[in-house]
Amino acid sequence: MDNIFSWTDENEAIIATNTDATECKRCAVELGYWKDDYISYFVKHADRKAPEINRGYYARVRAMEMFIHQFLERCGTKCQIINLGCGYDTLYWRLKDSTQAVANFIELDFPSVTAKKCHIIKRNKQLLEKISNEDGEVIIRQGDLHADGYHLLGCDLSCLGEVKRKLAAAGATGELPALLLAECVLVYLRPESARALLEHLAGAFPRSALLVYEQCNLGDKFGEVMLRNLSARGCSLAGERHCREPAAQAERMRALGWEQARSWDMHTVWRALPEDDRARVEALEMLDERELLLQLNAHYALTVATRGDMFADMDLNA
Repeated sequence: MDNIFSWTDENEAIIATNTDATECKRCAVELGYWKDDYISYFVKHADRKAPEINRGYYARVRAMEMFIHQFLERCGTKCQIINLGCGYDTLYWRLKDSTQAVANFIELDFPSVTAKKCHIIKRNKQLLEKISNEDGEVIIRQGDLHADGYHLLGCDLSCLGEVKRKLAAAGATGELPALLLAECVLVYLRPESARALLEHLAGAFPRSALLVYEQCNLGDKFGEVMLRNLSARGCSLAGERHCREPAAQAERMRALGWEQARSWDMHTVWRALPEDDRARVEALEMLDERELLLQLNAHYALTVATRGDMFADMDLNA
């Protein structure tokens, strides 16, 4: 039986990282790093961030988009996307605008986060009208939102029984290809909870791709500083021992039931982006602390784990 969820100060600190990330994204969007017409609904003001932060977020967003497009190229829009620890992510609306809206889009996060996101959606016509259609209705109840093809649900990701119930309520099915997103999420779960979740997802979705973005190489001096800074904010990384070199992160996924897995640090990801993209971004701001950017990129990794032949060839250079 799953443990009953107990609220802690650390949960509050983890939730605060969503606000931080949204502010960083809004700053980068305002500076022209990428286009997002919806981020401003979720955070009203963002102080200017350091250039290396902006560039790091661009690499993260651009890399995730590259793999999302690879996934959709292979299966079309008759599929499902499940965003674990979605925060205030705007991917659903951006895909709607690109005519790549998928059959079912499911978002999960802490109930307090989803309740606030529901409130923001409800009071902003530009967000709400993309969710509803002429015949569909939008149901918001107890922090959860259900609409035709979009579900926003509050749950504790460390409680597997609750995750299963919420996914079932949202119409998740093993019959459709599934893209699973986990950006800076698994690392906050206890290792046994993360293991149970990953094993379940691998078994539940036989044709799937999992994109994981989180810290890596935390065993060196720079990693120690990162951990101390998080700890000072009341936010420890329960899954720290899995934040090793990228190759070990990929091996972890294979051991948990994923057939293929590849992982790269963000410096490698940055170098793999199209040259014209990099040139455009590098022209936006002068970068004084190039060494700091290199260190940051060496301590975050993108992992792609897949099941099913349809997605076996998903790769950084595909």
